[in-house]
Amino acid sequence: VGTQGGFETITATIEGIIDHTDSMKCGGRYGQGDLQWMTAGKGVVHAEMFPLVNADKPNPTRFFQIWLNLPKKNKMVNPDYIMHWAEDVKKFASKDEKTKITVWAGELDEVKALEPPKNSWAADPENDVAVWHIEVAPGGKYTLPKAKGGSGINRTFYFIEGKHLEIENQTIDPSSRVDVNAGMEVELSVPKSASRSAELLMLQGKPIGEPVAQHGPFVMNSQAEIMQAFMDYQRTQFGGWPWPNNDHVFPREKGRFSKKGKKTEYPPKRQEEKQSP
Repeated sequence: VGTQGGFETITATIEGIIDHTDSMKCGGRYGQGDLQWMTAGKGVVHAEMFPLVNADKPNPTRFFQIWLNLPKKNKMVNPDYIMHWAEDVKKFASKDEKTKITVWAGELDEVKALEPPKNSWAADPENDVAVWHIEVAPGGKYTLPKAKGGSGINRTFYFIEGKHLEIENQTIDPSSRVDVNAGMEVELSVPKSASRSAELLMLQGKPIGEPVAQHGPFVMNSQAEIMQAFMDYQRTQFGGWPWPNNDHVFPREKGRFSKKGKKTEYPPKRQEEKQSP
């Protein structure tokens, strides 16, 4: 169980399953390409567990959890989260199918990501926030367009999987971070001789331009606000913990779902099953 406040988490899954519970009495099971976007706002207590849903084989998990800061005006909004099911997440493929991009946030060549939470920095198109998972196969070459906001936007690549990658004809070492000028196009390529694809995470956005104070699970604008966040938690426990135990895991046989208050949502295929007579 952990506390958070003053920012957002984007939990973007690739493989495996995650069980979520929180102090808002929300819970869910997601993974295999699903994305959970949570606005911690004025404070939330939550837990993430990795259930052993497969009794007869390994249960690997691959995902990113990205922290996205909130502007001062939204740091004390009520906590909230939305689920983007894998079946709905937007994807882009180059004409030769050698470059495939999952568009978790932002827009690429008319492929527009699903809507973020209403209080997110990403909710305003002017902030040009983008979160993309990029896979370039051996022999692949693709030129990403410049950011709409030009050089005033931050754009960073993380070379997360693979052994061979070139950015603008420069060889990039595995596990590297590369900052680029978002006001210029950028070419990504993998040589034909490579034994496997290269995978990258791209993060992009307009800087909020406000002071940042961070301590543990809280991201505020001043140390005084950090102290206040700790006092708020000590006083309210952010609503307390409504689940039977701190490491709550849903039954192994339970499928993917998202529960907010009295409303439970399911992935598109499961939703159809629930509605059928």
